[in-house]
Amino acid sequence: MSQTADQMELREQEITAHYAMALAMLQGFDHAPRIGKGVEAPQQEASSGIGTRRRFRTTTPGLVTRRSTVTGAVQLIARVEGEGDALMSPLQATVLNGLRRAISIALAVAENYADVSGLGDLKRANLEGNLPDARKVEFSELLAGEALVTLYVFGNATAYLMSSHQSEVTVEVGDVQEMLTDNGQTALHGALWELDQDIAAHATDDARLVATVAAFAEALMEKVALRAQEAPRLSGFTNAVWRVEADDFTIAGFTPATKAKSTKLTMTFKKPNEVVGNHIAKYQAMKLAKMLMAYDFDRKLNPFAELGGFIFTFMGDGKPGTGKTTLIQMMAGLINDYCAVAGYPFRYQNLSTDNIDSYQGKSGQNAKAFINTIIDPAAIGFGTIDDIDQLVGKRGDRQSSAGQLEITAVLMESFAGANTVVRGNCTFGMFSNYPENVDDALRQRAGARFLVDGPQTREDYIDILYLLMGKNHDIPVGAHQVFSAQEIKSAVAASFESHSRPHEAGLMQVFDRVHDQIGELDTIAKLGTYLKGIQEADERFTGRAIKNITDAVKVRAMDFELPDEWMENPELFLFKSYDAKKDMIAELRQPITVEMVIQEINRYADSEFRYADKSDEVAIDALVRDFGRQEAAKKRYLEGKG
Repeated sequence: MSQTADQMELREQEITAHYAMALAMLQGFDHAPRIGKGVEAPQQEASSGIGTRRRFRTTTPGLVTRRSTVTGAVQLIARVEGEGDALMSPLQATVLNGLRRAISIALAVAENYADVSGLGDLKRANLEGNLPDARKVEFSELLAGEALVTLYVFGNATAYLMSSHQSEVTVEVGDVQEMLTDNGQTALHGALWELDQDIAAHATDDARLVATVAAFAEALMEKVALRAQEAPRLSGFTNAVWRVEADDFTIAGFTPATKAKSTKLTMTFKKPNEVVGNHIAKYQAMKLAKMLMAYDFDRKLNPFAELGGFIFTFMGDGKPGTGKTTLIQMMAGLINDYCAVAGYPFRYQNLSTDNIDSYQGKSGQNAKAFINTIIDPAAIGFGTIDDIDQLVGKRGDRQSSAGQLEITAVLMESFAGANTVVRGNCTFGMFSNYPENVDDALRQRAGARFLVDGPQTREDYIDILYLLMGKNHDIPVGAHQVFSAQEIKSAVAASFESHSRPHEAGLMQVFDRVHDQIGELDTIAKLGTYLKGIQEADERFTGRAIKNITDAVKVRAMDFELPDEWMENPELFLFKSYDAKKDMIAELRQPITVEMVIQEINRYADSEFRYADKSDEVAIDALVRDFGRQEAAKKRYLEGKG
């Protein structure tokens, strides 16, 4: 799409002038489907004793001769009301108001298109019977263009207006069939007829009603955009940008608008002191939550992404019950609270096994929709993939389903593909109890590793018992200062210090051998020798691993939390210019030391060796079980014969 004109305001009076026609379409009209196939659905009355609303017959010339089925009434208001309560629900009213608004916006834009393209003059000449034969082809092409413009803007506006009312419920409506290009009004009749069919088939409750309307709008936009690629005479639409101020809605050719509004989170948030143990993971999650808030919506870039040290993807792994879900709840809660103070839109979404679909390509589409929702530069985003080992597959593993492999491919491309752009407005967290079952290449796309090992010390177990017991008891605490062991600074310092030497046996052997050969690792050359030694022990330790380590070191250089007062008072930091924020962050940056580099090498390599060892052990255990079952079967077989 090219934009050669300045943004124009689509005035409110231009939109409201079409309210009457839009309402008439929602109340009722007759439509004989030409492409789509209708479903048998009985016409319901809005309430007992009250008949259905009046029907409106189309006056578009030529349709009478093209009818392929019996004329049917499309009564969207009655359809949305459905059976049951005689009164319309608030969400039903919202949907109908949104549809009226979207139809009116589409008609207003189509009117503008007619004016700039010359279609309006040709329409008047045709009505007067003065249309020259030489311009009939042009007239036909412009009418088709008007239809495409009307349909796309209707779908775009509908999806935009519905976005803030959507829940986690999704509906699959399939491909749009009844896409007519005679003219704008006929095109809308066809679209509304098909929407009516989809509502009848899928909208069993209010949540599914919104999901159905939104899904139809998305499918309509996709179909129209594909058709528009080959259609002539659309420059009057693609070269202009309209702005609907009341809805904060921008129409820019065949590009979907996104609604930068927060999704309402229903999860139970956790405070940092309610996360016991997991000191490094908790500390980095708290830092990352504040890093996201440095994002500049005007520049569409985060100073941390430019300076280095921003975590775009991370992986948290640990045994079941060690606190991965609690960590998600804590981080989502922090970002949600910070965004509420600043007035920033915030989106949280989790990609789960529900997104694996048996239809070919649908799983990949679900994953792509998840990615696009979170990376939208108009909002702060936090995406999680819990139990990622169940969601993605290993390439070459015959047990991985087609849907799992589709999701794997989408995530790999999105997290470190050729077109990946890290703006610093969002982060993705992958969590797993069994990270060894995740495809190696995908796992290595996690820029940071959080070992979620849960409570470790005696003090940790006292704290978690105190926390979970609640207040409804009189048992004394005893000789213990509650939560003193969870003081983040001292706990994190001790955790980082523990990585001055490796933890995994295989890596310890490499470290000791290299250390004995070249002495203290105090130069880049010696550190490189250590890295080569790791690669010789584990061939999966590639250049991507080095990048992840250096990124982690840069994060350590940003080993500071943005002051709490900066989050509490947006004027101190959040509302400053991009350059001012960048300077303030640069002043807090720490120097990089050899100790930092060694610790981060060991942290990352420990995790890879841990995954490799666990993967081998799992494979060996599986073979042992298979051999045992074979022996038992053989023994039982021989006993049966004897």
